[in-house]
Amino acid sequence: MKIKNRIFIGIIFLIFIIILLRLWQLQILNTEKYKKLAEQNRIRIIKIPAPRGIIYDRNGIPLVENIPSFAALISPEYIDKVDVNLLAKILNISTEDLQKKFKKKSESIYMPIRIKEDLTFKEIAMLEARRSEIPGLIIETEIKRYYPFGPATAHLLGYLGKITEQQIKNNPQYQNLPSYFLVGQTGLEKIFDDKLIGIPGEKIIEVDALGRELRLIKEAPPVKGEDIYLTIDALLQEAAYKAFEGHAGAFVALKPDTGEILSLLSSPSFDPNIFVEGVSGTYWNELINNSQNPLLNRAIQGLYAPGSTFKIITAIAGLEEGVVTPDRILANCTGGISFGTWTFGCWKKEGHGPVNLIRALIESCDVYFYELGRILGIGKIYKYATLLGLGNSTGFSSEEKSGLVPDEEWKKKIKKTSWFLGDTFNTAIGQGFLKVTPLQMANVMATMVNGGTKITPYIIRGTEPYKENLNLNPKNLEIIKDALSGVVNEPNGTASSARSYMIKFGGKTGTVQVVSKKLKEKVSYKNIEHHAWFIGFAPVEKPEIAFSVIVEHGGSGGAVAAPVAKNILEGYILKKRQLNVKN
Repeated sequence: MKIKNRIFIGIIFLIFIIILLRLWQLQILNTEKYKKLAEQNRIRIIKIPAPRGIIYDRNGIPLVENIPSFAALISPEYIDKVDVNLLAKILNISTEDLQKKFKKKSESIYMPIRIKEDLTFKEIAMLEARRSEIPGLIIETEIKRYYPFGPATAHLLGYLGKITEQQIKNNPQYQNLPSYFLVGQTGLEKIFDDKLIGIPGEKIIEVDALGRELRLIKEAPPVKGEDIYLTIDALLQEAAYKAFEGHAGAFVALKPDTGEILSLLSSPSFDPNIFVEGVSGTYWNELINNSQNPLLNRAIQGLYAPGSTFKIITAIAGLEEGVVTPDRILANCTGGISFGTWTFGCWKKEGHGPVNLIRALIESCDVYFYELGRILGIGKIYKYATLLGLGNSTGFSSEEKSGLVPDEEWKKKIKKTSWFLGDTFNTAIGQGFLKVTPLQMANVMATMVNGGTKITPYIIRGTEPYKENLNLNPKNLEIIKDALSGVVNEPNGTASSARSYMIKFGGKTGTVQVVSKKLKEKVSYKNIEHHAWFIGFAPVEKPEIAFSVIVEHGGSGGAVAAPVAKNILEGYILKKRQLNVKN
């Protein structure tokens, strides 16, 4: 018995020692650890989104706004007491969706669960009227991003969306933000998010054991983000959007003497306001599966052969190299030119007759430029095309395409074959392997009408752009500019149907083959119609704007793209007049 008693007493003593050691560990060694945990259970930090900076156009017109919005939330401790059917009915959401939100809960067991954002006034009134039946209801005032010009500025401004896990991982600025915070996902909203987002505020509150707020300990108000001022003209942007209704394509306008981007439009577009509210899977699938690709920013990412708009560059090369003069008859156009077994036709089957450089530009004679291309050779054409900025990014955006200017070396490397004279013919008139963006072609026109200074386009007001004097002969540029005025304002000009009595403008038409002429004659599908180009400047006397228009599958540049340009310019003038009357 004595031995058993000793064993029992020993066990009791050992247990007592273990308990003492555990208490010592808890109270002495881990005091700070558990004190911090207890503090965390008592204190909650709530992040408050800052009002985003406003983006203004060149005249101070807001392109985005911050407007008040309301959201419905439920405190997590009341989830089991909420009448799901009642709440779902008031908020016009399914009980299944509501149950999913409750099951998911929030990022913290003490943080309210967001049920619905952007409440209507009717929904708010109904919630307030039944508040006693909805325990734990919180109606929170928020700030919502609103794009007043909608689709007209969508590709330019971009849109907001909730922070993704990848963004939180890659950007230290986002790591302490709740996942319901909205940040820039595309466009300027994304590029300048670090400036626009501001500094979030904080509310430090004390809560009870159930997570209910007891008192406000400290509050740091949010700091509004920086405002951004653009070079864009909202009225011109809106006029362009309306002129493109029903068309796919792009419009880019620059101030030729400064490089300021006045308009950057891609069509078709989308409504960025839908993304602010949270885009549905159905709508997103419609966008990405749309054959016209409304998410593509055609102004800087669309790649097209330039068609006859490229004849401006071939003409500059001819004058600068001294192989032609404005009046020299270089070709007698009978509707085509033969080379071996190949015939290269002119768009005008009956021919233009004897043509000089001026008439060749005004009437867009292909045969003249075949001959000029043959005299110059692909090396000289390549030299002036790249000098004027083709084949390289303009420097405006990291997302823009570079395009392509082909030469013998490129063809040998990529196509594994030799360069032929026919390739030179095609390049001289803007067909073949050439690829350009609408922004590049607007910049070519700006460089030509400003006297030969290539300027990096920019969109943020106050930017000091890179400028390069190309050392082109100003007299040669004036010769071409005068001819381009004739394209629109002379009876035989390819864009004479677009002549305006409101503003005198000039430019060059272009028509780009999408499929062979033989195939096009056999079928009549819209998606094999030619692309239509017009690049121009206005007013003729002292250009204040240089621009490019492309209408995908529009047909002829003179019949479609030039009239679109006319409608944009005249629509812009009318909008300015209306604004002046109001003011």
